[in-house]
Amino acid sequence: MTRDEFLALALRNPINAAILDELHRLALPDAWLVAGCLVQTVWNVLTGRPINHGIADYDVFYFDLDTSWEAEDAVIRKLQERSAHLGVKVEIRNQARVHLWYPDKHGLPYPPLTRSTDGIDRFLTQNTQIGVRRAGESFDVYAPHGFDDVASLIVRPNRALNFSAANYEAKAARWKALWPEITVIAADA
Repeated sequence: MTRDEFLALALRNPINAAILDELHRLALPDAWLVAGCLVQTVWNVLTGRPINHGIADYDVFYFDLDTSWEAEDAVIRKLQERSAHLGVKVEIRNQARVHLWYPDKHGLPYPPLTRSTDGIDRFLTQNTQIGVRRAGESFDVYAPHGFDDVASLIVRPNRALNFSAANYEAKAARWKALWPEITVIAADA
C-alpha cells in the first residue's frame, strides 16, 4: 500500500476528514491526527465493515512549549467544542507535557519529547505509528514503518521505550475481537 492509497482510504471516514480540517483551522503547532482512527478506518474499508466500526476515539497530538495544564485544557475544550457535532470522542494531548504526567499514571519513565512525531514513535504497535495533518491543500503523512502491515492486517509490537507486553496483548485482543482477520504478532516474538 502506498502513502496515497493509505491516505485515500483513511479519508473515507468523514470524521477523520472533519477533524483534520478543524485542526488546520485551529492552526495548533505540530498537530496530527494519529493512530487507531486512521488504521482502523483502513481496516474497515478492507474488510467491508462500516467505516467507523470499532473506533473508540480519535487521537490528536500537538506540540506546544507552553506545558501548563491550563494551556492544554484550553486547547482540549476548544477542540471538543468545535468537534462536538461529530458525536465522537476526540482526545487531544500536548506532547510537550506528556513527560509531566506519564510516570505517575503508568509507573514508567517518559523522557521529554521534542515534537509530536516523537510521541507517535512510542505507540505500542508499529502499524499504528501513523499521523496525518493538512498542509495547505495537501497532507503530510508520518509513517516510519510504512503501510505494509496496515494493508496486510498485521499488528506488530513496537518495542520502543516503555513497551508493555501486557498493554500490547490487551490492545491486540480487543482489536482481534473486532477484526478477526488481523494477524497479531506476539509481544515476545
